Amino acid sequence: MTSLASERSWLLDPGLLKLVHQCRRLIRSEFGVKLHLTEEHLEQQLAEYASKTRSSHLTRTWKTLQEQVPHLCVETENEEESATPKRLYRGQEIAEDRRQTATVSDSEGEDLPRKKKVIYRGQVVG
Repeated sequence: MTSLASERSWLLDPGLLKLVHQCRRLIRSEFGVKLHLTEEHLEQQLAEYASKTRSSHLTRTWKTLQEQVPHLCVETENEEESATPKRLYRGQEIAEDRRQTATVSDSEGEDLPRKKKVIYRGQVVG
């Protein structure tokens, strides 16, 4: 426990603690995940959510925190390079869409007609 306390001594700085709270609030509002300051891998989780986010405010806050705490930069850079970006929707990973590959193959070959006729208010629209 003493090693965890010595590693987390930077959390005693009020300015850094404010940045961590901002990150936690933004993560909770975007992903619905509540991070606690006592979690063992808090820094890694913050970095993970900061890399997944669409919020520029969370990204800027995390970059500011990294600049002020030098050992955070070393831990997260290696993880970000090895991880492949995944498409997310509300914090859940999106399965790859098969229609994207179908549109590529259609553009190479002939255009296939629409299978179903769409009628809107008595008019054929598609």
